[in-house]
This record gives sequence, structure tokens and C-alpha cells, in this order.
Amino acid sequence: MSAQNLTCPAPIQADPYPTRLQQHPEQPWLERREHTVKGRHLPGPLTEHQLDHFEENGFLFEPGFLPPEEVASLTQAMSELLNREDYRGKPFTITEPDSHEIRSVFAVHFLHRAFQHLARDPRLTQRVEQILGGGHYVHQSRINYKPGFKGKGFNWHSDFETWHAEDGMPAMHAVSASIILTDNHSFNGPLMLIPGSHKHFIPCVGPTPDEHHKQSLKTQQIGVPSEQALAAMINRHGIDAPTGPAGSLLLFDCNTLHGSNANMSPDPRSNVFFVFNRRDNACVQPYAARQRRPRFLGHEPDRLWQADDS
Repeated sequence: MSAQNLTCPAPIQADPYPTRLQQHPEQPWLERREHTVKGRHLPGPLTEHQLDHFEENGFLFEPGFLPPEEVASLTQAMSELLNREDYRGKPFTITEPDSHEIRSVFAVHFLHRAFQHLARDPRLTQRVEQILGGGHYVHQSRINYKPGFKGKGFNWHSDFETWHAEDGMPAMHAVSASIILTDNHSFNGPLMLIPGSHKHFIPCVGPTPDEHHKQSLKTQQIGVPSEQALAAMINRHGIDAPTGPAGSLLLFDCNTLHGSNANMSPDPRSNVFFVFNRRDNACVQPYAARQRRPRFLGHEPDRLWQADDS
């Protein structure tokens, strides 16, 4: 065989965001590689000022995004899903760690027509396109419900760290949209975010256990930043906790650090949550797990899902 016929294999691309490491790295975080706002050239409802705010802080809160009558319809749809006995105990329905109270229901845009319509609503998708700058699909959807007095919190984390490590999301080209369905106030466990944290990726320590999602969806312990890294990030940027009336919209970057406290009030806190991922950023093999999580946690472009799917 002549030298001209010999071909060398393409070099393996190094993971730009290594995580689930054996030990803490020398540097507490890595600099983000991707732009945050990628669709300023596209028409849409977000102003330059709003896009600047999202670029700088990694999130944008819009009170009153939906009118009360639409919120009432979505709240009814949420209640229907939470009270379906045939869904209780299914893998896509998650209960609180120490009770049978439902904490989350996943794949809701496949389970109820109201959430399917909302995921396609131009008022939402045009905002997403202005941020992502390209065609997108729903990587994940869910409703979160924190009952009064009983709803537990969520540890600080970056969603992208989990989606990269366990779903195989290559890069930071995803945005989350959370529409609150009950009034959010200081005492019912509103989402807290660290503004500016999306500009840095914090590698986490510890291997990913098999079927880690069964534990992490109740209480996440693997894939959370160290207290030292969190303290440094919070000392640099602070903490924000947007509160407002039902129907408000919170858009936040996939890498923005966020968490929430337990619900200490009698008022429930609920929201519907969509993750929009750019189509050219569709998931590949996990970067730090032996196999991908079930499909109800990480959907694929143009592929349907049903309640009896894994």
C-alpha cells in the first residue's frame, strides 16, 4: 500500500468542560467558551437592554408574561397531571425524598396538550431564538411542585454540568424557561441564582453512579460544586432570587448556578419548566457517565415520547 493511500484517524477532541473528576482541580473553574446571547440579529420581543441583562447576568425575569386566565388554565393542567393515579410511581414522576408528595413530573409537553402548546408558543420561542440564535428543540420539560411546609429545596448546581456529564450535551447552547404558576415570594422557596456565574464552568468531583438520576432527582449530591468554589462565586457575584406573581417568566442560561430553599410557608410553589437546546447541539454520548439518562429526562430532536417509554 502506497503512502498516499494511508490515512490518519482524526484526533480525538478534548472535552472542553471536564467534570466528575477524581480530585479537585487546581483552578476552581474554567472560563466559558460560548457566547451567551447568539441571536441579536433575529427579530423578537426582547429589547437590546433585556438581551444585555441576560448576557451579563445569565438570566432575565419578566413579571406578568402570561395573563391570569392562561395561568389558570395551566394550573388546571398541572393539577390533572399531579392527580393522575396511573402516573404515580412511574419513573417520570418524582416524589419528595422523605414522603409520597410529588416533587416533579417530567416530559409534560408530551403528557398534556396545554404544555405542548406552551412549548410552541411564539411568545416564548421567539425569545428563545433571540438568545440561542438558531433552530431549537425541547431537551427537557417538567413541572416542579413544592407543597406548603413540605416542599424541600434543591442544592446549588449548574444544569449544564449534569446535561454535559450525563446526557451528552456538547456545549452551552441551551436556555431554560420557567413560568411560575403560583405567586413566588420570599418564603415559599423561590429559585435563587448567582448572577454572572454562567461565565464560568465549575468542574465537580466524584464519579457518576449508574442510574444516578434515581437519587439526584430527589436530592443531588454528585454534580454539585464544592463549597469553596460556591463561596468564591457568591462573594464575587452575590445571589438574586426573583419573586413575582403567577404568570411571570424566568429565562436563564444553562450554566447559571441556581438552587432553592425549602418551602417554609403554607403557600405552594409551582412552575412549568422547558429546556430549549439548539439543534446543532443535540446530545451525543455522555461525557462523564457510562450511559445516558432515560429519554424522559433528555429528549431528542423530532423524536416522540410516550408515558410507557423508558
